[in-house]
Amino acid sequence: MSLFEIIYAGSNAALGLAEQTVASAVAEKGKDHKVAFPGTAYSLPVIFAATGLKINTLGDLETALGVVKSLIVEEEDLGKALNAGLSTAVSAEIIESVKYALSDDPYADEPGIGFVPDPIIRSLGVPLVTGDIPGIAVILGECDSRDELAAIVKDYQSKGLLTFLIGKTVDQVMESDVKVGLEFRVIPIGYDVTAVIHVVSVAIRAALIFGALKPGDLPGLIQYTKERVPAFVNTFGALNEVVVSAGAGAIALGFPVIADIDVPEVPGALIAQKDRSLTVKTSLEARGIKIKVKELPIPVAFAAAFEGERIRKESVYAEFGSKRSKAWELVNMKSMDEVEDHKIEVIGPDIDSMDPPVYLPLAMIVDVAGKNMEADFEPVLERRIHYFVNYIEGVMHIGQRNIAWIRIGKDAFEKGFRLKHLGEVLYAMMHEDFGTVVDKVSVKIITDKAMVEELEQSLALPKYKARDERLAALTDETVDTFYSCKLCQSFAPSHVCVITPERLGLCGAVSWLDAKATKELNPVGACQPIAKEGVEDEEKGIWTEVNKAVDEASQGAVTRVSLYSILEDPMTSCGCFECICGIVPEANGVVVVNREFADVTPVGMTFGELASMTGGGVQTPGFMGHGRHFIGSKKFLKAEGGIARIVWMPKDLKDDVRIRLDAAAKELYDIDNFTDMICDETIATDVEEVINFLTEKNHPALDKDPIM
Repeated sequence: MSLFEIIYAGSNAALGLAEQTVASAVAEKGKDHKVAFPGTAYSLPVIFAATGLKINTLGDLETALGVVKSLIVEEEDLGKALNAGLSTAVSAEIIESVKYALSDDPYADEPGIGFVPDPIIRSLGVPLVTGDIPGIAVILGECDSRDELAAIVKDYQSKGLLTFLIGKTVDQVMESDVKVGLEFRVIPIGYDVTAVIHVVSVAIRAALIFGALKPGDLPGLIQYTKERVPAFVNTFGALNEVVVSAGAGAIALGFPVIADIDVPEVPGALIAQKDRSLTVKTSLEARGIKIKVKELPIPVAFAAAFEGERIRKESVYAEFGSKRSKAWELVNMKSMDEVEDHKIEVIGPDIDSMDPPVYLPLAMIVDVAGKNMEADFEPVLERRIHYFVNYIEGVMHIGQRNIAWIRIGKDAFEKGFRLKHLGEVLYAMMHEDFGTVVDKVSVKIITDKAMVEELEQSLALPKYKARDERLAALTDETVDTFYSCKLCQSFAPSHVCVITPERLGLCGAVSWLDAKATKELNPVGACQPIAKEGVEDEEKGIWTEVNKAVDEASQGAVTRVSLYSILEDPMTSCGCFECICGIVPEANGVVVVNREFADVTPVGMTFGELASMTGGGVQTPGFMGHGRHFIGSKKFLKAEGGIARIVWMPKDLKDDVRIRLDAAAKELYDIDNFTDMICDETIATDVEEVINFLTEKNHPALDKDPIM
């Protein structure tokens, strides 16, 4: 059979299975039975994105089968063959959706997770745009060498890629020594080949979430995935017709397929690489993914893929901080002649000096010097300690400043990891990430209890206090420069954040000081200064120079922005925002919901549904994406009356922002315990009940002018 014949045979086989699956489900449950994937605002995402159709019932799936048939036109034409591949993707989505229609958790008995919810995709937005996740690998089939497969997956892991497993590779990898799970960026999806659609769905929803693609715009969708989603497919073992057809669908979306057997090659799209020692190299080159690997003199792996690793109690060799000891960390700027580059000192007992579990106090002092270094950059560099330490395989870091908590696992210790290796990592990565401002780095790792306690009082706490006072003095009024951030434009081409001292980036990761440091590190990079000139409306936060900067950075897609208003030209959102704010006219205020909250809010929509109206770099008056920290800002909704307009938040979010929000409300309105006046899901989600609660609490929003 020719390649075309194989693809068409596979697409017809997938269609036949989809028809049979739908017919069987309709016979069992009826046409009106609900069909939905969990945790998404995008219906059945592939069908919705490609056609604009929202599938709600088993009966609707019969319409979707018509879409499949329309894509299969059997001619010896590459374009039509790729469309047939897309039909296989739609068939797979239909089959998988029926699984969820017939069971609340169809993957309960498998190690795979099945459908990937929207919040996970949004959480991946920042590492994808920053390059912490440089690519997405999809591994399908069965490899005849478990060890070779494990080596390939570990190679992707060490390079920071996000890897999805489908088929028998799931068990093969899980039976090896590869660390598996979302926190390790190696994710088992499912055994059936149709489960591959859940990975395709991730790419499709990236276009909807971040790219503002309109449902039904199939050419735009394909262009987006080709240009902006850095994915590829590795197949292992014999390829049946359905797998080949699914591969054609991947190629149609711009994802090259690399097989470990002889295949009829399509340059840049379908590639044979039987030498598995070259699989990773071939795959990265095919997708144009460039990896900058930093070799560190440590005995364990170092990669962003280990950032989410948790060292459980039974696996702990050594622990610093938490309830048993003191642990703190500090980046300290010094003059050039005070720092000896690459001097690493361990002062006090090392972890191999006693039997596990080892509990010691810890101070990590990173002294830096550089001709372009500024005191304002100290906290920026210091926050990166959290990531650098977490990137070490077998090491966990939580907290910062003098509430740090670090665990070193038994496996890491057995491989030879010692405290000096923390110093090696901090030394190398400070130079790597901050080389433009840092010329010299030395590190002290201190476990001597008396010294840890004395230096905390004499050095660390005074430094923290001075920084806090400096940050408290930084307001939008006290600076003459804001910063633009267009880091997320790789996914959301028209989105631009404007970063001010009182409004951080909506992802929660970029403060004004971060943006200032980023400009120094890369003068032509994502963050650029904006002169705070040409004030048009200080209450709404409108400046002529800000508008010019946004116009230029968005290539004319956005020409005006109000930094302090949700109703007039609000700032755009990319899709990876931590929270979203939306107006509730009946309550004369707004709800604020974080992406971790999955239920319906008083505006009648979930976070995902709210976000689907707001992301992708568009301006949506009445809705606004933002960071958690912005909630307690005096500039939050300043034009509409400020934080006094907040009438509802999920309880977890309320508890998280309580201290800052209460302090702001006390200062602005002389209200005590304002957070207790805000409704949450444990009290009410129905609008009328929310209003009753607000009335009972005498919430200030009820006395304000109508918000609309």
